[in-house]
Amino acid sequence: MTDALTRPPVVTRITDLIGRTPLFELARADNGARLLLKLEMFNPTGSAKIRMARQMIDDAEQRGDLRDGGHIIESTSGNTGLGLAVVAAERGYRFTAVVDNHAAADKLRGMKAMGTELVHVDTDGDELHTAAREELAEDMARGKDNTFFTEQHNNPGNAVGYYDVGREIAQALDNQVDVLIGAVGTGGGLCGTARELKKTVPGLTVIGVEPKGSIAFGPPAHDYYQSGTGTPEGATIGLLVDYDLIDEGTKAGDIEAFATARAVARHCGLLIGGSAGGVVHEALARLPHLAPDSVMVAFINDGGEKYMDTVFNDDWMSARALLDPAVEAEVEETLTKLRRD
Repeated sequence: MTDALTRPPVVTRITDLIGRTPLFELARADNGARLLLKLEMFNPTGSAKIRMARQMIDDAEQRGDLRDGGHIIESTSGNTGLGLAVVAAERGYRFTAVVDNHAAADKLRGMKAMGTELVHVDTDGDELHTAAREELAEDMARGKDNTFFTEQHNNPGNAVGYYDVGREIAQALDNQVDVLIGAVGTGGGLCGTARELKKTVPGLTVIGVEPKGSIAFGPPAHDYYQSGTGTPEGATIGLLVDYDLIDEGTKAGDIEAFATARAVARHCGLLIGGSAGGVVHEALARLPHLAPDSVMVAFINDGGEKYMDTVFNDDWMSARALLDPAVEAEVEETLTKLRRD
């Protein structure tokens, strides 16, 4: 395995390309406070979640829970599944992903292209069915030899897989970071990064963002369209959501999240995912109120390329009453005021 913070000129496995993702300055306030984006779409599969997918399988192998020719099973909205698909292909495992229609079509296509068996829960429409997916995945793995249900919401390897993100941020900024903001789904990404970063930046403020309708930071619960994040009604909040590490929990609506992703794309040519749009929307609102010369880092879980049929599709957005040009214009105006080339 390559060192976490360096990469050899030639690698022999796709997973050796994980990590060392760049920081991009999106905005700077008049008082010098900066918003930097940790661009995790530069990982293989275009998402941060391949980091924890590899870690969960490494841990399972070390414990003896997974051996040569084994079978991996996971319930996924797509990005974790894509990461596991890469690891399974590299190591010769069979991989079954339990999915619902909430997942972006390109994520499902990507998993299938890498040999993944897709099992759909029996649902109509494109609502999120996390609880049903997880129950089915657990049932499929129960009692079967050399079969491992990764159970990302409660697997400690999920959080450990993101420790390198904290190290990368600390090294790149020489520990000069004041705020970390990111989406909260399983909790592994934000909390794993925060735990490691706080070792060298003990005064770090950590802000978690979930979709409106998610329950990790309280009610009300309702459906939402942001993919791969949050805890929907009926699902259990994962053990990796460490409230002791999170200084503030907030919520971003689908309209605001998607409008921000679309505005960022037009403003600077950067494609980010829908939940990442929610994180950036909340970060932009806070940036002018930070102390002078502060540094806020936003954890950007994935890119927008997988959401061409949804977030960046006017017809799909309009059919769900999510398209709001006025909100997009407001975000673009904010970026214009705060953007510093």
